[in-house]
Amino acid sequence: MGRSRTNPAPTAPVTARGRRTRDALLAAGRELLETRGWAGFTPELVAQAAGVSYGTFYTYFESKDDLLRTIVRTVADQMFTESLVAPETADDPYVRIVESNRGYLRAWRNASRVLRLVEQGADEDDTLRKLLLEVRELYVHRGAEGLRRLQEAGLANRDLDPRMTAIVLGAMVEQMAHVIYSLREPLDEDDVVNHMSTLWAAAIGLRAHP
Repeated sequence: MGRSRTNPAPTAPVTARGRRTRDALLAAGRELLETRGWAGFTPELVAQAAGVSYGTFYTYFESKDDLLRTIVRTVADQMFTESLVAPETADDPYVRIVESNRGYLRAWRNASRVLRLVEQGADEDDTLRKLLLEVRELYVHRGAEGLRRLQEAGLANRDLDPRMTAIVLGAMVEQMAHVIYSLREPLDEDDVVNHMSTLWAAAIGLRAHP
């Protein structure tokens, strides 16, 4: 990871121009990560790709570490938003499971290059490891709360620990995303979603609809 500068941390931009510049740096940083990996992820190259001066980079970010954290959190927020289930599925627990899994796979596909790169570095960098846990926690919390509601309604096995169950089943979906999008296993996305959802429903004691 890069060295942090000694100046005070930059503040959030308050002007439209400042926000555009910061967004350009974020977009350039993400693109360089996805296309060139760590070798292309330097303040100099990010600033050049964004069309701003090297010094401008430090107006908005303390270091490349700061930019990386922002990119990962932005990617996580986008994934979470893209994988939200439509309100009209709220009355059918099984449909919610299906649509949640479908949304996660598609969101993961869009963010996979950044996430996989960060995962590679997480083995040796505790900051990256914590960033990945932050991303995963968004889904773990949502899954645990969903299971807890089903348990309270008498629709799922009450003996299951909600958080542990969410971690285990979430790992299944995350690994399948890796299999079909990173390893390119020739599987049909709809078949994968339906099979995972059947397994998920069975695991929590929810009867799957035909």
